[in-house]
Amino acid sequence: MVPKGCSASRLRSFIFSYADAHRDRLGVNFERLPINCPHATTVQYTYQRDGAMRFDDNGGPDPNYEPNSTGGPVADPAYAEPPMKISGDADRYEQKRGVYDDYIQPGDLYRLMSPEQQKELAENIAGSLKKVPQGLQETMVAHFRKADPAYGDGVAKALGLT
Repeated sequence: MVPKGCSASRLRSFIFSYADAHRDRLGVNFERLPINCPHATTVQYTYQRDGAMRFDDNGGPDPNYEPNSTGGPVADPAYAEPPMKISGDADRYEQKRGVYDDYIQPGDLYRLMSPEQQKELAENIAGSLKKVPQGLQETMVAHFRKADPAYGDGVAKALGLT
């Protein structure tokens, strides 16, 4: 039954806009709002975190990305997009790159900085990395060293790893 003074088409727009309003107002966590939360089942792995209107522990300290070294989520190949036929197969392919290709730009940027800026950068990075286990600190220092040996050494020194 349509409420008095409301056309059926207007009522349909309210029904559709209700969910959209929640998505707009609450962001990715609109389904976490208790009134919107599914009760017959649980949605475990949306990997949507942070943002407004969190009503839970936000996944705690567990990562929501892959690869990770803490036993967190792993991509399920069953959900990969199937290849599309164009004039050959189109699919997701790993790029063939050299070992250090990912580190060229960060290394170049680091070398553009003054010694004071380099020291400040290393101290800022170390300020965040001090909160993680030493094994992860060493892994990150190895990445910084691939960009520039002095970069990694500066972060290691700021962390007290040298």
